[in-house]
Formats: sequence, C-alpha cells, structure tokens
Amino acid sequence: MKAQPSYFIPTFCLLPTAAAYFFLRPAFRKLPTAYFLLLCSCFFALASFSQTLTDKDITYFKKYEDSLYYFQKKIFTAKTDSAKFKDNAKFIHLWDEVLSNQLSFYYSFDSLKEVSRIVSSDKKVRIINWNIPRKDGTHYYFGFVQRLNPITNHYDLNQLVDKSLTIKNPESYIGDNTKWFGMLYYSIITCDGYYTLLAWDGNDKVVTRKFIDILSFKKEGTPVFGKNVFKFPKRNPNRVMFEYSSKVVMSLRYNESFGAIVYDHLAAKDEYAEGQAQFSGPDFSYDALILHHNKWNYTPDVDVKNPKNKNDNVKRKEKKDTDRKSVV
Repeated sequence: MKAQPSYFIPTFCLLPTAAAYFFLRPAFRKLPTAYFLLLCSCFFALASFSQTLTDKDITYFKKYEDSLYYFQKKIFTAKTDSAKFKDNAKFIHLWDEVLSNQLSFYYSFDSLKEVSRIVSSDKKVRIINWNIPRKDGTHYYFGFVQRLNPITNHYDLNQLVDKSLTIKNPESYIGDNTKWFGMLYYSIITCDGYYTLLAWDGNDKVVTRKFIDILSFKKEGTPVFGKNVFKFPKRNPNRVMFEYSSKVVMSLRYNESFGAIVYDHLAAKDEYAEGQAQFSGPDFSYDALILHHNKWNYTPDVDVKNPKNKNDNVKRKEKKDTDRKSVV
C-alpha cells in the first residue's frame, strides 16, 4: 500500500508517553513503572478513537469521494464485463490512494451506496467491500481492510484479492488477504481475538450463498480469513456456508439481545430434491449459533422472534434486479 500522504493520527507515541511520565509520575508513584507506561499508552490510544475531521480534512476526502462516485456509477451501469473491469481498476486505485491516509478511517464515504462499509464496535477494523456481477450470473469481489495496528497504533491497509474460483472447499479453507475467498460482507461482530463476519455471495443464477466468516490477524498484522471457532455435531468448519435457491430469500443476522447469530433453517422442498441447493429454502424454523467460551455453538430450532431488518429488505429488492445483487 502507498505511504501515508500528509495526514496522520496524533495518537500515543514516544513523545506524549514520555511527557506523561515526567508530569504525571509523581501522582502515581506507588504504581510500578511498567504499569504506569501501559496506562499512559491506553489513554492516548483511546484518545485516537475520538479523532474528528477538520473542514480541510473533509474537503480532501470529499474530492476523492466524488471521483469514486463517478467510477462507481460507470462500473454498475456498464453494458459489458470488460468495461466494468476496466473502470474497476481505476476504482481500486482511487480506494488505495485515499485509504492510505490515516484519517480516512473516520470518513464514512456515505454516497457510495454500491459499496459495503462496515466498522467493528471496538473501532479497530473497517472493511470496504464491493462486488461486480458478470453477464453469466457469477460475481467477482473486491475490497480493503483497515485495521488499527496495536504495535504502531496506525491503521494498516490491506487489499483483498478474490481467489474463490480456485478454492474447492470454502468451509475448510483458511487464507490471507492475497488468497481471499471473496464475498460481500454486511455485518461485523467483535469477539475475543477475532471478528465474525456475515456475508452474501451471488454465486450464480441458480444458487445463492450466505456465509459466516471469521477475520483474525497475525502478529505482524496480516489479515487471515477462516478460523476453527464453530461447534457443530460431527463437524467443525473454519467458516459456515449456506446454499439455497436464488428464487428465495434467507435471513442471516446477529440478534444482539439474544446474543446469537440467528438464521433460517434450510430444507429441500421435497425428499427427491434432498442435497440439491437449487431446490432448498427456508422452512419457517430457525437455528442459531450462540457464543460460549469464545466459540460459536450450534443450537437447532430456537424459539425466538425473527423480525425483518434492513439487510433482509435489501435481499428482497435484489431478487427484482437480476444483474445487481449487493448488500449495503
């Protein structure tokens, strides 16, 4: 990724921590030095999360947003696949430039409705993500991950490179951002040591898929997708995949009050269609994954209400548009 252009987050570094040591140390003389320095570091780190943008910052990012909006429109109105991917190359380049600026994490890019932009509740991770539908009904996925590096206290930027066409078993696969199983993320759940992602995949004209993916990071900051945190009878996948008919809609969402990922139970329409995803759909019962001891534990046939949310509404709209299937 490109180096930081001109902006930076004024978070903790050696200077403020040293200053804090000399000015505040007398008030905390009974606290061991190591703990005191850690306390100072945490204070300055928390201060970084409250960063606000100046008018100059907003003007800077608005120019990029306008350019991104222009190419977004070109991509999703193009009549040929080749035209879409040509403009997408420029779209990626612009994202790379603007997201390399540390302050970009605090700019929402709200006008880019064709791009998913999700932020973790701890404000340490943001995923910028979009898909391009092709004429044959398949989809390509693109994106970037911004993550606050706990060592440098700056936001690292990693581009996502879709390699899903080469991956035969999505549920067992684990890969980094350069060998990513592409999908469109629409929700992020902060867990202990990792993030749980809910995603949609247009797949093809016959079968649609949804995923529960896992994002974690290596010590040096490399994003890793897929992790053994699921507990099902007789299987422990690294991500969960749901396949169903493109003619129906499946609900997959995080129920915060219930503390669980709740989803439609999928079943074949009759015994002769068993095992064929193109003939599968919701059977009006619900299953759940409940977080216990930092693992997602399968719980069948849960008795909870399953109200519609904005993501479910988007899905229903998608079925009316056979070309564009995205989650905002």
